[in-house]
Parts: sequence; C-alpha cells; structure tokens
Amino acid sequence: MTEKVSIKRKVKCALLNILMYISCAVICLMLAGIAGYIIYRGAGGVTVDLIVNKPSLLKGTIGILPNILNTLYIIIMTLAISLPLGVGSAIYLNEYAKNKRVVRLIELATETLSGIPSIIYGLVGMLLFVQLFKLETSLIAGSLTLAIMTLPTIIRTTQESLKTVPGGYREGSLALGAGKWYMIRTTVLPSCIDGVVTGCILSIGRIVGESAALLFTAGMANEVLGIFEFFKPKMSGSSLTVALYMYAKERGEFEIAFAIALILLALTFIINALSKLAAAKLKGKGSGR
Repeated sequence: MTEKVSIKRKVKCALLNILMYISCAVICLMLAGIAGYIIYRGAGGVTVDLIVNKPSLLKGTIGILPNILNTLYIIIMTLAISLPLGVGSAIYLNEYAKNKRVVRLIELATETLSGIPSIIYGLVGMLLFVQLFKLETSLIAGSLTLAIMTLPTIIRTTQESLKTVPGGYREGSLALGAGKWYMIRTTVLPSCIDGVVTGCILSIGRIVGESAALLFTAGMANEVLGIFEFFKPKMSGSSLTVALYMYAKERGEFEIAFAIALILLALTFIINALSKLAAAKLKGKGSGR
C-alpha cells in the first residue's frame, strides 16, 4: 500500500512539474512574441532624429525628446512620493501596529485600491489636483495622481516581504541591545529588500504604461522642460504612452507608434535592471553589517 501511495505521489509531482514547465514556456513564448513583434515593427523607425528632436509643424519634424524627458520626470517624482510613504506604511503596519483588526481593514482597503481602473484615478486626479488645488494640467498633477495609484502596490508587496523575514532575526537583534528602529533598518529591511524592489518595479511598470490618467492630469504638451520647470505648476507635458496613443489613434502613424513602443520597452528594461543592481548592492551592505 505504501508503494502505491508513493507511486501516486510521484505521478502527481511529475504532472505538476510538467504543467509548471508548460506554463513557463507559454509565458516565455508570449513575452518573446510580443517583444519580437515590437522590435520587428519598431526597429526601423528608431532614429537619432526621432530621439533628439521635438515635434514641430513649422519645421515638419517629428521627435519624442520631450516625451522621453517627461516620462523620466514623472517616474522620478512619483517614486519620490510613493516609495517613502509605501515602505513606511508597510513597516508601521507590520512592525508597530497593535490593532490587528485595523491592520486587516487597511490591507483590504489597499487591495481594493490596487484593483480600481486607472481612468477613475485620472478623473479623481483631475478633480482634486487640477481643479481643487489649482495645479491645472501639469506634470506635478500627473505625478501626484500616479503616486496614489502605485501606493497600494508598494504597501502590499513590502508588507508581504516583511512577513517573510524570520522572527529570529528580530529577536536576535533585540537581544544584542539594538533598538527597534535600528533593528528594522539594519536587519529586517536588508533581508526583505527584494520585495521592496519588486514593488518598485511593478510601480515603474504601471507608471511607464499609464496613459488614461495622464491624459486628464498631465496634458499633451510637447515642450522640452528643464528639471526645475517640472516642479512648477501649470507645466503640461505628455509622456511616451500619451505620445504613442496620439500617434497611433489620432494620427494613424503606426510606424512611429511602434518605434515609441520599442523605446518604452528598452526604457523599462534599463530601469528594471538598474533597480535589481541597486537591490543587490543594498542587500550586500545589509549582510555586511
């Protein structure tokens, strides 16, 4: 009887492994297919003139330099707002909060917020930041809207990562005389830095791929803004996704749209690689302590 049970378990494990490999293969094929098609359609349209120029009807030029800069500005500003708030909230909920009922209620609220369509965030951002706070359609209004959008993702991923840190790490650090914040900063956070980076990468993906909310809040201007002009209200600017929408939907110039999609793909890959590299260095510093 024992031998039959072990054979059944082996068969189940083998089937599960096969299903897992099939799922991985399907996902990899889908990724390769999408990336390959974008590269095939967009590689011919990516030129130096497209990247370094700005669009001009008088000169007859087509360029996406303002859109690239606006995308980088929005990513930096959004993460500067949402990362400290999200990580700090997750640390408080997991390490300091005593009322478990309130914690569960907040977790439910963050999970609900993460599933709300982006167009609703765009409408709220337009009513709140553009009209009520008089920021008008500007990059700062778009960044504040995206910060609200990405905050639930950062909170939940960081909180789940904090839960995976063994309790012995905390107990050992406290037993050696470390304060609670010092223990969190030097022991807990370096041990779960991968989860924080995962939340950051997911947030960057949503920021880079967002267009509906930015159409309502950031506007569609194509002027090159300086780094200090970005922080001023009423400075409108379109991101790469908004430019992609305009070229594909409004103008029907699909070659330029696919070129923008390829640049977006490369930009996302570079930012994710830099995030992973930063996580590895932070983890190495934490383990060195």
